[in-house]
Amino acid sequence: MTSTETTSSENASTGTAPTAPAGAAGAAGAAGASDARADRFVRELAELKIPDPASARAGLWLRLGAVLMALGPVLGIVAFFMSHSTRDPLVQRDALALAIGGVAGSVAGAALFVRYSLTGFLRFWMARQSYDLTLLGDRLLEKDAPHDPGTGTGAESR
Repeated sequence: MTSTETTSSENASTGTAPTAPAGAAGAAGAAGASDARADRFVRELAELKIPDPASARAGLWLRLGAVLMALGPVLGIVAFFMSHSTRDPLVQRDALALAIGGVAGSVAGAALFVRYSLTGFLRFWMARQSYDLTLLGDRLLEKDAPHDPGTGTGAESR
């Protein structure tokens, strides 16, 4: 583990940021602390190795799902007119197979579309939940820290 990884893991576990001033007060201190939290959030996202939601492959699958979803009803309508325009049972059976293929394609397209459209949102949601839980843990640690007898800032030192 390198020294930068050690520093960032120590900062993540203690809830401190290396760029945040220790005794900052007022608006400048609040802005600096929020910048440090935002920088830490970006750093932690990079450490999670979450793929870019705008990657070409995910976009391709999303568009393919949308096309299949739209193509299914079109095939169904074509098959309907195809089967009603003839009395030949062989052509009618072909139209029936085409209609069933359209339904299957539409269902598969809907599944692809839903999967890839929700992936980006849920990926960000999970990363945000992780970040918020880390902040909550840091706040709880800071809340319990003054009561720690080893720090000398608790009730025993008064």
